[in-house]
Amino acid sequence: MHGLGRLASGFLLLSGTTCARTTLVSSAPRAVAVRPGITVLVEDSLSMLRGKRVGLITNQTGVDAAGVSDIELLRDARARAAGVRLVKLFSPEHGIRGTEDRTLLESGIDERSGLPVHSLYTVTTIAPPDSLLTDLDALVYDLQDIGTRTWTYVGAMVYAMRAAARGNVPIIVLDRPNPLSGEHADGPMLDTALSNANEHTPQRPGKAYALYPFPLRHGMTMGELARFYNDVLGIRADLHVIPMTGWRRSMWFDQTGLPWIRPSPNLPDLTSSLVYSSLVAFEGSNVSVGRGTPDAFQRFGAPWMNAVEVARLLNGRGIPGVAFVVDSFTPRAAGDQKYNGIRIPGVRIDVRDRDRVQSGHLAAAILWALVRVNRDSLVVRARAFDERFGSTVGREALMRGADPDVVMSEQRNAVAAFARQAERFRLYR
Repeated sequence: MHGLGRLASGFLLLSGTTCARTTLVSSAPRAVAVRPGITVLVEDSLSMLRGKRVGLITNQTGVDAAGVSDIELLRDARARAAGVRLVKLFSPEHGIRGTEDRTLLESGIDERSGLPVHSLYTVTTIAPPDSLLTDLDALVYDLQDIGTRTWTYVGAMVYAMRAAARGNVPIIVLDRPNPLSGEHADGPMLDTALSNANEHTPQRPGKAYALYPFPLRHGMTMGELARFYNDVLGIRADLHVIPMTGWRRSMWFDQTGLPWIRPSPNLPDLTSSLVYSSLVAFEGSNVSVGRGTPDAFQRFGAPWMNAVEVARLLNGRGIPGVAFVVDSFTPRAAGDQKYNGIRIPGVRIDVRDRDRVQSGHLAAAILWALVRVNRDSLVVRARAFDERFGSTVGREALMRGADPDVVMSEQRNAVAAFARQAERFRLYR
């Protein structure tokens, strides 16, 4: 297999195999639309795949600004003229079209393209099997991150980088925006005792959602994450990141001009993606996070919850950027099977100023309020909660009644240290 070197048209391909200083992509004028990595690849640098047999890790989020799928773009007349041969697909959690909300996703044939699809989500997220890389000259990765540590697509990327390194196959990561902007990092940091960046084995299950001591909200793009992990974990993949153009760290997704496509069935819009980071830990509890409703991850509730008192306590804290509204709801066909068909007391989280939202602080405050109001009814599965929240010590303190502001302040130095560590992997200002 051959390395991919430099892109055509004078555009430097950013490789994760070295630690040389990278010139940051400068801020573009507001009128310039963001070009995602797939567009930069096909418009500027398709020759780097000339004559190569390519495997593609993607799903419904792998599209250009017009919503055209990577699968189509790497098979169209322009790609064929460049000698690109897309021969197989790999799909992450939720499947190649993002419609599944279960484990044990089967491999099969993509109906639209006729290409074989190899599932990377069985009992959990897995790596592309080594045997499926032997006939490839390059592996291309294009999935949308949502800026939260628990997102399994990042684990799929790390595992794919390891597999590519073993097989001496270059891996190309097509960058996309962090939907929550690239300016906010917020704890808790993931405890080292809870993390596992290694691939899944029967002896030690993989944790694609709990890879490494990262803050809950990290402020990086997928390409930056690839560079970080390739270096810090010593993967040594022949990694090439195709950066976006026109993206700035201050941009939220709705400022990019790109189409919002659900990255999972339960994230219908940008607001759900923002609040997801605060509610995902409650997947490890008997609290519904609104799965099975049109605005999943913007609300929480349970039959036993005193929603009026929980909302009163939370509003009384003056939590930045949000307000809490009593609003009952009925989950229907929820993938987590919590309270399906039952109208339950709930609290809706209204985002009033998204730039002030502190995801970890919000999660901590919700746990604190639930313990204060409904301690005897709340059930928290410690390991599942901690692997998503990030801190066993923090969760235990909150369940003892500790002030959430105090608990989260203890994370500040660790988050700041992470931000300094991540700085050298940034690609954008």
